[in-house]
Amino acid sequence: MRMSFGLETRQKQEQRLSPRMIQSMEVLQMAGIELQERVEQEISENPTLEVDVVDPTLPEEEQESVDSDQPTDNETEMVVDDGTDASDDFERLLNMDQEFPDYFGDGPRPSTNRIEQIADRRHDTISNIASRPTSLNDDLLRQLGELELEPQLRAIAELIISSLTAEDGGYFRTSLTDLLPRNTPEETLELAEQALSLVQRLNPRGIAARDLSECLLAQVDETHPDRDDLAALISGHLDDLRDNRLPQISRATGMTLQRIQQVTDELKKLNPKPGATFAEQHAPTVVPDINLEQQDDGSYQVVVLDTWLPRLSISAYYRQRLQDPKATAEEKEFIKRKVMGAQWLIEAIEQRRSTLKRVAQAIVDYQQAFLDHGPEHIQPLKMQQIADQVGVHVTTVSRAVDDKWVQTPRGIFALKRFFVGGTVSADGEDVAYDRIRIKLQEIIDRENKSKPHSDDELVRQLAQHGMKVARRTITKYRKKMGIPSSRQRKDWTAEKPNP
Repeated sequence: MRMSFGLETRQKQEQRLSPRMIQSMEVLQMAGIELQERVEQEISENPTLEVDVVDPTLPEEEQESVDSDQPTDNETEMVVDDGTDASDDFERLLNMDQEFPDYFGDGPRPSTNRIEQIADRRHDTISNIASRPTSLNDDLLRQLGELELEPQLRAIAELIISSLTAEDGGYFRTSLTDLLPRNTPEETLELAEQALSLVQRLNPRGIAARDLSECLLAQVDETHPDRDDLAALISGHLDDLRDNRLPQISRATGMTLQRIQQVTDELKKLNPKPGATFAEQHAPTVVPDINLEQQDDGSYQVVVLDTWLPRLSISAYYRQRLQDPKATAEEKEFIKRKVMGAQWLIEAIEQRRSTLKRVAQAIVDYQQAFLDHGPEHIQPLKMQQIADQVGVHVTTVSRAVDDKWVQTPRGIFALKRFFVGGTVSADGEDVAYDRIRIKLQEIIDRENKSKPHSDDELVRQLAQHGMKVARRTITKYRKKMGIPSSRQRKDWTAEKPNP
């Protein structure tokens, strides 16, 4: 290989993203709460960014809005940086009061008392947040504190309680030998067994069990009329019950199929994870980003719900300082940088609103049959189709629908819900996979439970409805929908075929 030193000229083409484009993409992808946090952070870090405080007790003033599907000059699509130094953007700072009159106005501001009242309302909202619920460990320790115990026995019982977690159902997953120090005397191990038995008698019943059988048996009261049969099923036939092998249980226990079914119904009333009731349930709060308003002609109009965003403006004070001849070069450079960042954020929010509206409107128009008639009428849709219709890149559509929710007459749905794959029916019609799943559930609900359909039979049943699906696809859908296999669905006690 020949090596040499020298100078040469090469021409290459590379793609770079401008800071404005990067910020616009980030803002577009943000969910509502994330965007609100981002705005609050920018307000705290950028002194040139101001919030126009709105009095919630006054009627909302009509704001001029752009209803056109085409972006305005300030909402043009993001483009790749062409290598400029953004000098044009800095020149716009001198004419911002004409270009963005709403952001530089010296309009009236609410009084100090009014601002304090608004702050008090927000403080009251925070004060009404639910307090932390009682944990599993706290509840067990409370019950333990009501008992008169020897100090060593209490200490071991508290140690056992500390190893339990509500997320795991309250099971005792470790061993007493691992829980206690090494070289623990035999007397202490026997005391630990007593402590474990003591904890297992606390509420909820079945807590601190070492396995599922022990947990369920602890919940069967001595006076339960089916205790013996329940104990027989729990002790030796949980796997058979899971796999619906009732005839095998009947041969082993001597119980009839009808009796096994009765005892199984009682078994289903027990709680396999008693400690899970103390697990903190973090139900996510879904705030719709879009609302649909039905028009007189039956179509739906998209309305972007972002009134919770504060109305941002650029400080007139810093605008004046930028033109003040007494300001130093360093001060002007600082103000330029901060004002430019504020302007970019305001424009990014406006562009987010425009892009989200156009993308959502295209999706809603395509899936109007779903909104009018239900999920069984949803149509196969890909993001590329919406990107082509709106005139943006497919990644822009992906960012626009990410973690965004829409309020429809049929409830709140994620925008991603409207993008579904599909197949082609026997008639050449596109069929969405969601429609196949709905029909699959319908066929299984109507099947003869004494002779449930196999996956091969389900393929034939769907083919009769014009839906050509492979067997492996049926198996995947069935598992995803939580539908057991044909063996597990079989009703052994059915004397006659279901109508």
